[in-house]
Amino acid sequence: MQTKKIFSSESFVFLAVLILFFWLFIGSMGSANFFKTLMATAHDLLLNTVFFIMAVAVLTGAFAGLLNEFGIVHWIHLLLDKLMRPLYGLPGIAAMGILSTYFSDNPAIIALAKDKSYINHFEKWQEPLLCNLGTAFGMGMIVSTFFIAQGGRVGMNLVPAVIIGNIATVIGSIVSVRLFSVWTKKKLGSVHKEVEHTNPHFRNVREGNWFERFLEAMLDGGKTGVDIGLGIIPGVIVISTVVMMLTFGPKDPTAGYQGLAYEGIAIFDKFGRIVFLPFKVLFGFDSSQLLAFPITCLGSTGAALALVPRFLEHGLIKPSDIAVFTAIGMTWSGYLSTHVGMMDALGYRYLTSKAILSHTIGGIVAGFSANVLYNLFF
Repeated sequence: MQTKKIFSSESFVFLAVLILFFWLFIGSMGSANFFKTLMATAHDLLLNTVFFIMAVAVLTGAFAGLLNEFGIVHWIHLLLDKLMRPLYGLPGIAAMGILSTYFSDNPAIIALAKDKSYINHFEKWQEPLLCNLGTAFGMGMIVSTFFIAQGGRVGMNLVPAVIIGNIATVIGSIVSVRLFSVWTKKKLGSVHKEVEHTNPHFRNVREGNWFERFLEAMLDGGKTGVDIGLGIIPGVIVISTVVMMLTFGPKDPTAGYQGLAYEGIAIFDKFGRIVFLPFKVLFGFDSSQLLAFPITCLGSTGAALALVPRFLEHGLIKPSDIAVFTAIGMTWSGYLSTHVGMMDALGYRYLTSKAILSHTIGGIVAGFSANVLYNLFF
């Protein structure tokens, strides 16, 4: 903890920003409609979005637990082993970091990095790269499953778009890791340590027969999904509520504001029109309101996913947008909120700015690649 003076400039700046924030909404909507919409939007997001994402997370967590318990994850690791060094410049065992974050969330790779038998396979300059590698695939299965489920809700086959999004994520992750490695080699390339080059051929499993292990792995994986679902509640409720109210206008423009959920001042739409052209070229968006998704991903992918059902209801999204959303949702999965802590946990806090810059570029490349690939093949 650090201390600050009771009277400091930041207090006055924050107060001014807070007053401006409320004035933007209340000046347009009126105080009664503003607070009514605020609570109604948060309540609807909790019931109809958070619990849906939690259900998806529980199912994917249980599935991931079974894949890990019965060795499928390790098979995938062996299959990816020969690809990691030419693609990422990392040892094959780094594939375990991709899998761990794909089936859970960004910080999962930190647990691996703290395992000496794992981290000893990496040279010093390669260790910080685990942050960008893991973050690029965070919540991958949850994001992919969520978009496929949304397709079922609206009668669209979004599986091809999700597959393209996953491929584009790989491209973005390579760019992010390779760019970051330029700085890590300059800082740590001369620092050497003994590196183990043998891969483990054994895995730990639970006690009991196969049926007992099946049940325990499934239930433990499901509990992980519950933790993820609970963990995204603050981001979804706080961030998505504000983003929704900045994105959409009144439900019925002729009737004006009625205090209904998801009404707002549509400032993203106005701002988006100013900076929309480069995003349209890069990502192929047809509506400036869709910019809310990548912006929200920077802080919370769970919160960004909460925007999608509303976009679908308004007919703002086409399949190529889902491919872009999948790629950006994975690559930029809350990295601004996790990168600092992850780099600190790895012991390379002084490289955080370089990691964030590299990952920002990687996310843009991922979104652009998804747009190009989808339109090329479909």
